Amino acid sequence: MSSRDTLRVRIAHRIQETEDIVSLDLQDPEGAMLPPFTAGAHIDVHIAPNVVRQYSLCNAPTERHRYVIGVLRDPASRGGSIAIHEGFSKGSVVEISAPRNHFPLQDGTRSILVAGGIGVTPLLCMAEELHAAGRNFVLHYCVRSKSKAAFRRRIGQSAFSRQVVLHCDDEDESQKLNLAMLFAHAGTDYAIYVCGPSGFIEWVCRTADEAGIPKQRVRYEYFGAKHADTSHDGEFDVKIASTSQVFRIPSARSISSILQEAGVDIYTSCEEGTCGTCVTGVLEGDPDHRDVFLTDEEHASGKLLTPCCSRAKSSLIVLDL
Repeated sequence: MSSRDTLRVRIAHRIQETEDIVSLDLQDPEGAMLPPFTAGAHIDVHIAPNVVRQYSLCNAPTERHRYVIGVLRDPASRGGSIAIHEGFSKGSVVEISAPRNHFPLQDGTRSILVAGGIGVTPLLCMAEELHAAGRNFVLHYCVRSKSKAAFRRRIGQSAFSRQVVLHCDDEDESQKLNLAMLFAHAGTDYAIYVCGPSGFIEWVCRTADEAGIPKQRVRYEYFGAKHADTSHDGEFDVKIASTSQVFRIPSARSISSILQEAGVDIYTSCEEGTCGTCVTGVLEGDPDHRDVFLTDEEHASGKLLTPCCSRAKSSLIVLDL
C-alpha cells in the first residue's frame, strides 16, 4: 500500500451506544480545526499495520472541531471492528485520512432516508444537513429491536426528531416499514438514500424499482462486501499498459495483492470493493465485477475495475496503470 497523507486525532469521547456499537468522537490533539466535510462523507481509520477501514461521519457537517463515527462489532471482522472495540479507548491517538465523499446529497430535492442498523451513520449526517438547510426529508431507521438502535438519545434530543421513524423487527406489524406504500406515495422530486447490510439495500432498491422509481433517484452505500461465488475462479493475466509487464493472477489471490507484491504502485484500503480507493481504468478485456462501489452503468461499460476484489472473465485484462 502506497503512503497517503494522514491526520492524527485523539479519541476525546467513547460512548457505548448499544451492546455491540460504540461511537468515537475524534478531535485534533492540539484543538485545531479538522478538514471540512459534507454529508455522506467517510474517513479511513488506520487500525493496525496494513489494516485500514472506512467509517462514515455521522455528526453535523458544520462541526469542524470533531469527527464522530459509529462502529459495529462484527464477529466476522477481519481485524477491524473487533480491534476498535477492544483496543481504541478514550485518549488514544489514531491515524485517519481526510474525509472523502462517494455518497453525496443531491441539490434541491426532497429526500427519503432509509437506514438498516449501523447504516444509520451517514444518514444521520444527512439529516443534520437537510434540517439545517430547511429541506424536506424523513428518516426511516430499521433495527432488530430498540436495544439495537444506536444514537437513540441523540436522535430524541435533535431538532429533527419528529422526522425520524424507528421500525423494530420484534414489535407489532403496524410499526414495520411498508416500503411499497412509502414509495407509492413518493413524488417525482424525491431522492432516496439507503445504507445498511447488502440484503437490506437490495430490498430497498428492488422495491423502488417495482414502484417505478428511476434508478438515478436511488442512492446507496454498502457497509460490507457483496458475497461472490468463488468456486469457479480460475487464473488470468493482467497487463500494465505503461510498462507492458504481464502478471499471472492465481485463483486464490487478488489482482491488487499480486501487483503490490511486484512493486506496482496501487493504493488499496477496504480490500472488499466498498470504498472505491483502488478503482482503475480498463483498456482491454472483460472485467468480472465483485465490488459494490461502481454503478450498474460503470459495470456495464467495462472501463473501470476494483482490483482489490474483482477479477477478469477474459484470459487477459489490460489496466491503465
